[in-house]
Amino acid sequence: LILPGSSALSAFRQERLLEALTRAVPRVQNLSARYVHFVATAADFSPLEQSRLNDLLADVTGLAPEFDDGTLVLVIPRPGTLSPWSSKATDIAHNAGLTGVRRIERGIAYRVQAATGLSTAEYRTLAALLHDRMVEAVFDSLDAAAGLFAAQDPRRLVRVPVLAQGRAALECANLELGLALAADEIDYLLENFLRLDRDPTDVELMMFAQANSEHCRHKIFNATWTIDGSPQAQTLFGMIRNTHACSGDGVLSAYSDNAAVIEGAPGGRFFPAAHSGEYRAHPEPIHILMKVETHNHPTAIAPFPGAGTGAGGEIRDEGATGRGARPKAGLAGFSVSHLRIPGFEQPWESDYGRPDRIVSAFTIMRDGPIGAAAFNNEFGRPNLCGYFRVFEADHGGRRWGYHKPIMIAGGYGNVRPEHVIKRGIQPGCQLIALGGPALLIGLGGGAASSMTAGDSAEHLDFASVQRQNPEMERRCQEVIDRCWALGEANPIAFIHDVGAGGLSNAFPELVKDGGCGGNFDLRAVPSAEPGMSPLEIWCNEAQERYVLAVAPEHLAEFAAICARERCPYAVVGEATAVHHLALADPLFDDRPVDLPLSVLFGKPPRMQRDVASVARPGTPFATRDITIAEAVTRVLRHPTVASKAFLITIGDRSITGMVARDQMVGPWQVPVADYAMTTAAFDTCAGEAMAMGERTPLALLDSAAAARMAVGEALTNIAAAPVGAIGNIKLSANWMCAAGVPGEDANL
Repeated sequence: LILPGSSALSAFRQERLLEALTRAVPRVQNLSARYVHFVATAADFSPLEQSRLNDLLADVTGLAPEFDDGTLVLVIPRPGTLSPWSSKATDIAHNAGLTGVRRIERGIAYRVQAATGLSTAEYRTLAALLHDRMVEAVFDSLDAAAGLFAAQDPRRLVRVPVLAQGRAALECANLELGLALAADEIDYLLENFLRLDRDPTDVELMMFAQANSEHCRHKIFNATWTIDGSPQAQTLFGMIRNTHACSGDGVLSAYSDNAAVIEGAPGGRFFPAAHSGEYRAHPEPIHILMKVETHNHPTAIAPFPGAGTGAGGEIRDEGATGRGARPKAGLAGFSVSHLRIPGFEQPWESDYGRPDRIVSAFTIMRDGPIGAAAFNNEFGRPNLCGYFRVFEADHGGRRWGYHKPIMIAGGYGNVRPEHVIKRGIQPGCQLIALGGPALLIGLGGGAASSMTAGDSAEHLDFASVQRQNPEMERRCQEVIDRCWALGEANPIAFIHDVGAGGLSNAFPELVKDGGCGGNFDLRAVPSAEPGMSPLEIWCNEAQERYVLAVAPEHLAEFAAICARERCPYAVVGEATAVHHLALADPLFDDRPVDLPLSVLFGKPPRMQRDVASVARPGTPFATRDITIAEAVTRVLRHPTVASKAFLITIGDRSITGMVARDQMVGPWQVPVADYAMTTAAFDTCAGEAMAMGERTPLALLDSAAAARMAVGEALTNIAAAPVGAIGNIKLSANWMCAAGVPGEDANL
């Protein structure tokens, strides 16, 4: 069935999109868009069910009579895939009694009106602007959408001929799959598979690359360093950990979980009692978890989903802390190059070009903050803090800036005292994937983000960007909330979120950290794309997923919670006493993964950084030709100084009912707050506060001074809150550098 829907664009969005189309193809005069629903039904679908379905979906009102004029650009989910919208809509139809509905999908029918007919090249140009090629496809007729429900045959795994071709086979796979393996890692793999006397599979290589990427293993921070010929006594991570060793009071967990945990104030946490289901206050210490991470690479490629999944991934880290926790409030920050706003370019904004695969700074700031805000809004978390830096400068004979942006996502939440530390995983525990299905998106993100920008093929860069479904993450969080509300009876023994590397990184980390091994069934992984290969099923980074260990005796209770929250889950494996990882594929009677954990998480040679300092003397600041009026105008107009309201008003800042201090201050709501603050519970004046500090441009002159100034700014910002002793403040720090650029490693 094909059923018309409502208009797909608000007047504002339609106007913005028309402007973009007109810039690309000047002959475009008008644009309209409406939803179209495609429904697969059972053979005995009754007229009554059809009428009820029409009531749910069809909408022929409010559409302009000229809607059907113009060239059709039909955008639908990629054939052979199941969209997040489809899974929700199909569930709703079934819950409404429409059991004859097999599946509902939704597309958008754009009608583009031009002075004369569009050429093939112009059509392709417009189509590229109207769809996301990772998850959508374009057709020129409604009939062509029949392939939407067609299923592809599953593809088989690939074996890499190491026994026959040796190192050359691994080097070829490294390039083709975008693994970002270093030479010593290739040697390590060659040695181990020759010892195992077999060829590796593409699944094993991708899994190893993700688990051992800079993104996941922090190889630079764990490296040994020689600077200007002088060996350094500590690693960077050792220096960071030293701060905790010296000032660890009040820290309950650090460097060992998805987020750090510190002591909180007592209060009455408001949640339903375990057995009665009655909401009431539960007096107990309300400990605070904190997390900050970056999502720079995806935001540079596709800002809306890149920043959105950055926020979503950080939220999952909070929820997967300990044996389950609750996210509470978030922060987001951006550093970009000069904006060069079309029609509003500033005198200091010279255009130095950028790589084709990276979008402009203006596009990043137009779409990225909305992506992050959209995820926070739809998940139900206020975003209360952040920063925005625009910077480019000539210094030391180079041009410095943020064509590859910083997109930082962070926040804090709460965890119950008995759930701060994860338990070990016992043999026989059920290993579960909670959340959405596998999708062919976000493949190789951990390795891709660990490369020097431009080292990988453009299609690999784009494929590494994930797509978001915050509604599914909310369902998962509701399951986690119901589990931790059970207190000591919490069925979750161990939990990790699924991020870089997908299940291929999450499940191995789960069993390694839990002190066991695991046997897994590839075909038990829920999948929305039947045609995916074993590599794609196991390694994709489809979002909104968690992996958990649940004892067999608690599985029925856990399943009942998932059913109540309508949250998908699947038992994918079972914990074993032997520290070995086995992934079976019963469809092809094959074994895509069969590795000792010691190979996957072994000790490839530690990175060694032998670097030299580079002096970059500053130039005198000439003031002779500066006029006060022009200086004031330029400084106040600079985005770093100007109002940040456009980054704030896009998000809900009051949800949870516990927000005591957001970004807006005073009766005129001026966005100048130095910190954010929430109450620990509804019945207490104690709470949590957070603030940020950032001084990246100073690093061009003195990197150590930049770090001190950033810490100083964070401290003076949070000093506006009643923090008490300075020891109550805990610092979460984040470093970035252009590794490999002369002088930058030494500066780090």
